[in-house]
Amino acid sequence: MAIEYYNSVWDAIEDTPEEALNMRLRSELMAKIAGRVREWNLTQKEAADRLGITQPRLNDLLNGRINKFSLDALVNLTGPAHFHLELEIEDEKEVAA
Repeated sequence: MAIEYYNSVWDAIEDTPEEALNMRLRSELMAKIAGRVREWNLTQKEAADRLGITQPRLNDLLNGRINKFSLDALVNLTGPAHFHLELEIEDEKEVAA
């Protein structure tokens, strides 16, 4: 059996490259937002209020329940978390060249 190597764990476990990309982006955003919340050193209720979500929803975020968050929902949390988010799109033809 040949050993396969992947750029990301998501590439290994998701069915399509698009699903893997979505999960990579979601996990990166979740980690950043959760880190920011921990920096605030607030109660979960106070942090949830700051983000404009419920405390149980924040608990899901802090515990890495990635399937409970869409990419869109996480993008919407970047503002209240005081992150500036930019999207960069590269042409695969130019990157490969």
